Amino acid sequence: MSALYRVGFQTILFKEIRRFMLIAVQTILPPAMTTILYFIIFGQLIGERLGDMAGFRYVDFIVPGLILMAVISNSYANTVSSVYGSKFQRYIEELLISPLPNWLILAGFVGGGVARGVIVGIVVTGVALFFSDIQIYSYSITFAVFILTAILFSLAGFINAVYANTFDDIAIIPTFVLTPLTYLGGVFYSINLLPEFWQQVSLANPVLYMVNAFRYGLLGVSDISLSTAFGIIFAFTVALATYSLYLLHKGVGIKS
Repeated sequence: MSALYRVGFQTILFKEIRRFMLIAVQTILPPAMTTILYFIIFGQLIGERLGDMAGFRYVDFIVPGLILMAVISNSYANTVSSVYGSKFQRYIEELLISPLPNWLILAGFVGGGVARGVIVGIVVTGVALFFSDIQIYSYSITFAVFILTAILFSLAGFINAVYANTFDDIAIIPTFVLTPLTYLGGVFYSINLLPEFWQQVSLANPVLYMVNAFRYGLLGVSDISLSTAFGIIFAFTVALATYSLYLLHKGVGIKS
């Protein structure tokens, strides 16, 4: 049975990786180009006028947020498009009637999203090195936040795809929820610069905790307690994984 599970997981995962690697020009290169523009506009042109932030050059301060922003959007996009495509082409039903357990099917789809997020994150990090000279403060924290964030948003993409009935539905959450949360999650600024009221409002944004935890891993500074940040990340990851398994078990949006 373990061999069956291993082959099943590998098949789903390799299919997912092959799917986005075959169109790398559309999935891997665009985030790199977008990051270059961010560094030129915010890091070089605007950043030099803003001066230091939290004791770092502005271009160095925004590096963690830009990397994590690419990981978030690509992990999410890969899973939501793949799962919705499997619904649209109706081959997800073949997975559900196979001997594979639901948790393994979910792990395969999420693994594909994580793989794309990691690859894009590495590419964006390579781009960042041309514009900044950051030194990683903690490899373990950086890696942990990197992977956990990719898993969390891959799960979020899975849930979005389950409920989506049209291709337009898979664009609603990224446009009206994901993008605002990311841009208001402390990617380009420290929340300590905000008035007290808006600092409290910002604390309701889960992306803020991920960005700050990742910034601590790279730079050693954070606006949020590291234990609180990891607690929030773990809580959201467990909640979304549990709900995703529930949706698979019930066949919501999948079984006719």
